[in-house]
Amino acid sequence: MASAAQTATNAATFRRLMGFLAPYRASMIVSVALAFVSQAGSLAIPWLIGVIVQAIRDGKRHEVAQLIVVVVVVGVAKGAATLGRRLISGKQALGVELDMRNALYRKFVRLSFGFFDRHQTGQLMSRATVDLQSVRFFLGYGLIFFFQHIFTTVGVAVLLFVISWKLALIALAFSPALVALAYRYSRVSHPILRDVQQKMADLATVAEENIVGVHVVKSFAQEQGEQDKFERRSETLFGSSVRANRQRAFYVPLLSFLPLFGQAAVLLVGGDMVTHRQLSLANFVAFNLYLAMVILPLRMLGMWIGEGQRATASGERIFELLDEPEAIADRPGATVIPAGPGAISFDHVTFGYDPEAPVLHDISLELAAGSTVALIGLTGSGKTSLVSLIPRFYDVQQGAVRIDGADVRDVTLGSLRQEIGIIAQDAFLFSASVRDNLTFGAPGATAEQIRLAAERAQAHQFIEQLPEGYDTVIGERGVTLSGGQRQRLAIARTLLVDPRILILDDATASVDASTEAHIRRGLGEVMRDRTTLIIAHRLSTISLADEIVVLERGKIAARGRHGDLIGTNAVYREIYEHGRVEPAAAA
Repeated sequence: MASAAQTATNAATFRRLMGFLAPYRASMIVSVALAFVSQAGSLAIPWLIGVIVQAIRDGKRHEVAQLIVVVVVVGVAKGAATLGRRLISGKQALGVELDMRNALYRKFVRLSFGFFDRHQTGQLMSRATVDLQSVRFFLGYGLIFFFQHIFTTVGVAVLLFVISWKLALIALAFSPALVALAYRYSRVSHPILRDVQQKMADLATVAEENIVGVHVVKSFAQEQGEQDKFERRSETLFGSSVRANRQRAFYVPLLSFLPLFGQAAVLLVGGDMVTHRQLSLANFVAFNLYLAMVILPLRMLGMWIGEGQRATASGERIFELLDEPEAIADRPGATVIPAGPGAISFDHVTFGYDPEAPVLHDISLELAAGSTVALIGLTGSGKTSLVSLIPRFYDVQQGAVRIDGADVRDVTLGSLRQEIGIIAQDAFLFSASVRDNLTFGAPGATAEQIRLAAERAQAHQFIEQLPEGYDTVIGERGVTLSGGQRQRLAIARTLLVDPRILILDDATASVDASTEAHIRRGLGEVMRDRTTLIIAHRLSTISLADEIVVLERGKIAARGRHGDLIGTNAVYREIYEHGRVEPAAAA
């Protein structure tokens, strides 16, 4: 029952893969037609050779010369058709790959944070590269060759029966066994090939993590340990690949060998028929040429079945991504967020990354428009989780988050996030120019606006000292800059958007005390008349807040000013006395 279900799943996956060919229906038809023309030329040449052999035997030299010219013309036409087919099918293959890659990326950028929390980057990249290549190769080339081989097989079979039905029956007697063997190969190869694809993704995950985390690996002197881990994954992939290769090594030679029985039988019986003048020498030569022609398609049958199964296995992994529900998406009828000063309301909010294990419990909190509120608490108290609900990176399980009276779930994501600026502790920068990084959220910003934002973030001075100033291309993830410089660029990038609400998630943790003092002066101006939430462990940064909200185990433990909380709230006092609210180490 399970195998029948898997067969149905494979068939459904294959039909969906074929759907990617729909935009290329016309080119597909032309390509198949050219393949038929090419194979028709191939079918004509053995017949012409047989006629030439007969003409030579009959001493018709003039007719032989004419027939050779015809063979050359047919060969040229066949070559032209093959060239056209290759050009068209090649472009079609690249087009299919482009469409699938765009579809995957379009899905990637719309999936929620929760999806990326559950999936490894290497696994996702493997599906967007290795699996995609497998599907592209089969849809772009495999199907054309499949139709070409089918046409050749059917055409040759018809011609064999025309020449000699007795020899044709002998030659094709082994076809049922060949078909059964090919079907068996297709059934047993799919799970192994899918396992190989998964093992390749596992290997890519280890490689990606070690490249991204190379500083951690070297800091802890774990090069050998990570190499051993990579080698173990490599060996696992090697083992799966060997099993797939062993399977292929068993079935493909069998698929190639069975037709030889028919060829041997034809030579034996056909030779006897020529000897007894039951078959002309010309027809005997043509028959064997046709028979040799059909052996290659039959031999290739196993390979293309294997490629089809590999493409189907890859297609399943790709469709798992494309079918992933977008947990955070615009609701039907969602509207643009209404204008307002930026008041925020948490109304009995309960939330957990795992619905069975909430990290926020029944939180109700009103933040007045234009106010600045600091969120503090011990690690795991829910500070970052709470602010992540405002731009709707995650949805609440119960309750509601509102901005200026509008439930964030009822407005479009685009309009919502344009009104919220977030500066995190880990500042991510793209491998692009400083200017491109600063204008990422505001591509239409003028040079004056860019400079002003950089000055407010205390970044203009060091930018001017870069080799090309604002046009300097920084390294991947901003590795050519110091931590403090990256953070100041991230702050400037957010300020350039001019958001209604500003969220600072330990935004000054990567800068020294002197730089932080300059940034705080800039932030003090920018935060004026703008609702701001600060997650920080520095007392100097928290001092920017109008009030402090203390979180403990996902609940609000207290709120007020430092002078009030230090004497009334044990959690705040513990954090303060243990040095958690203090200047961080210099960047």
